[in-house]
Amino acid sequence: MSGDKPIWLLTNSRSGSNSDAAVEALQTHCRQKGFSIAHQIGFPDEDLPTIADLDSAGVGRLAIFTGDGTLNAAITSLSGWAGEIIVLPGGTMNLLSKRLHGPEAELETIIERIASGASRAVRPLMARCEEGDALAGLLAGPGTSWASVREAMRDFDIPAIAEGAGEALSETTGGAMVRCVQPQIGKQEGYPLIEFTPSHRGIQLDAFHAEGAGEFLQQSWALLRRNFREGPHTRLGLVDELELETCDGSPLHVLIDGEPATLSSRAKFTVAPCEVDLLATHYGF
Repeated sequence: MSGDKPIWLLTNSRSGSNSDAAVEALQTHCRQKGFSIAHQIGFPDEDLPTIADLDSAGVGRLAIFTGDGTLNAAITSLSGWAGEIIVLPGGTMNLLSKRLHGPEAELETIIERIASGASRAVRPLMARCEEGDALAGLLAGPGTSWASVREAMRDFDIPAIAEGAGEALSETTGGAMVRCVQPQIGKQEGYPLIEFTPSHRGIQLDAFHAEGAGEFLQQSWALLRRNFREGPHTRLGLVDELELETCDGSPLHVLIDGEPATLSSRAKFTVAPCEVDLLATHYGF
């Protein structure tokens, strides 16, 4: 990426890796590799860029250094844009960055690859439901209640952490379990959490469970640490289309790339291609 083709940069001070030092290091890496940052947007204090904003500025590439939730909001708002988006690991989990650049690729490596032309534009499959599209992943079930605890941890709000943890424990054990009804796979008594991981092969489904005191404590600790994949789980398979339902007919709670949403008691999920080009540097694409 030569300096005569400027990029815009989107950051988020509330994202996991967006410290002042990290943003300054990013700017340094960009300059060293020939990127020219023409404009920087600090979300949420500033609005997300629109297609009109980018086109009127003559910008063909937007670099996003945020967590998966802000990435989702920015990317979906730019559906139909003719430019390209550079996804950088600026959050805590950075699942979309890992998907596009590989699980071990660090910020400087990604910038170097793209600057040297070792990338290509892709439109990865997303998990789609009526409340939105998930590029990195989607979680469904009462186990999503731990999201509020993680937010409180990020804000170092000790009272909120204690209160939220108690409520999340109660919800995970006593809330409405979720099950796959079309196709009918997995346990029909349901699970506290089902994860959707979109890939070029479809949606990978993993069901997380907490059977007995030992598994429950292991799962709760994994959810609290945001490493829920370390908890006990079962691979259910790959699907292109799926219907979930709550076992008691109550609303279905989901996290779409980390952001909470509520669906009806029975909800349909499908795969759909992203509607704007993302740059990938990993052999998986």
